[in-house]
Amino acid sequence: MIKHTPTTFFIATILLLTVFSACKKDTTGPEPEIDPEFGVLIPFITVETNGNEIVDEPKVMADMKVRANSETVFNGKIGIELRGSTSRRLFDKKSFAFETWNADGNDIDVPIHTLPEEEDWVLYGPYSDKTLMRNMLMYDLARDIGGYASRGFFTELEVNGSYEGVYLLLEKIKRDDNRLALSNLRPSENSGEDLTGGYILKIDKTAGDSDDEDWSGDSDYTEEISFRSDYGSFWNELSYAPYGPKQGEETYYLYEDPEAEDITTEQKAYIQAYIDEFETAIFNDQFQLAYDNYININSFVDHFILSELSANPDAYRLSTYLHKDKNEKLNMGPLWDYNIAFGNDGRSSTSGWIMNYNVNYPDDLWLVPFYWEKLYQDPTFKNALKTRWNELKNSTLSMASIHAKIDAYANELEQANAIDRNFERWDIMGEEVIFNSYVGETYEDEINYMKDWIKDRIEWMDAEINN
Repeated sequence: MIKHTPTTFFIATILLLTVFSACKKDTTGPEPEIDPEFGVLIPFITVETNGNEIVDEPKVMADMKVRANSETVFNGKIGIELRGSTSRRLFDKKSFAFETWNADGNDIDVPIHTLPEEEDWVLYGPYSDKTLMRNMLMYDLARDIGGYASRGFFTELEVNGSYEGVYLLLEKIKRDDNRLALSNLRPSENSGEDLTGGYILKIDKTAGDSDDEDWSGDSDYTEEISFRSDYGSFWNELSYAPYGPKQGEETYYLYEDPEAEDITTEQKAYIQAYIDEFETAIFNDQFQLAYDNYININSFVDHFILSELSANPDAYRLSTYLHKDKNEKLNMGPLWDYNIAFGNDGRSSTSGWIMNYNVNYPDDLWLVPFYWEKLYQDPTFKNALKTRWNELKNSTLSMASIHAKIDAYANELEQANAIDRNFERWDIMGEEVIFNSYVGETYEDEINYMKDWIKDRIEWMDAEINN
């Protein structure tokens, strides 16, 4: 554990006071330049709930101000709530979801700093990820190879006068011209080609979709919010009825867009049948005879590469999105929630496929859908994987390119002295917190560990794919 000397504590205190005073100024006029000794501030967010307690649900009204480059880039009303399932219950540092509101509490689309206008946002607070950057790295890589992933920026957060550390302000995944550009499926569109899209589905826990805030609310699947695959994770046909106590082998698809309260009976029937026909084709080993009529293979290949590159223990089975546009095939993504990836969790290893999670952890309540192992057996899928991997490993996913991104993030945070402030607020550097498979004594240790881990992972994957 890091030992804080009186000098270190004194400097850190000055840093905190400097940040707080800068953020509480009247920002209607020019602000003094930040003293070079204390670095350049990354965007700073203040939230004032005016006596309201932030809870899981419902959202409460608050005032939010975002300052960037010595200017106020947002100053208005929001509705804010806690977000997350495991992290909300186990981590002291909380994450939040918020909507931008007008004074009457109605949603309004606004841009925030570098992000295009929308109303739904996420303030993600990295805690067990002591690099503070695993999610940022993954989302940037996903966009770099041609997909959509949430855009965001590093920020520091103060809630009701309490400094809360380094956060990421992120776009929430949703259908929007500026986000996941899918056709808007209206309640009146229940036949013909209109019925074919756009849909967003999610394989995940039911936290956020259930009224139960306790652990039991994580597996509260109902017919109103979800549908179940006909096939178990161990390549078996399920013979028992859905919506009972969750079995590990069951895969449920949650309605994300249209939302459960908006999706019609006809739309439910269509997307359920589409998923079932795809899964049945795979289950019956109809390689290239049927399954590629249903999915965009390239999107599945890219999802596989990024999930495996990061060895994300949650990949394929939690926080996993799929989408289908009008008259288009099913696509994987966007990616979400990679804070325990890149070796942070003990299940995230430099060797072995995360795809084989079911073999290693058969008693988990959430397992990988059967079709990933089936796809990996298909020569066409494997050839596409090999071609794509060899293209990316020498460009976007090269060790040099990824390490350069890591250095850029670290430099941005260090220039702002935000790392010191974060770990003064959350004194966990050098201590093991849940999900940590490695514990560095310093921030530099954590960064170097992740860099070395990625190097070893790339080398293992390269050998496996090209053999």
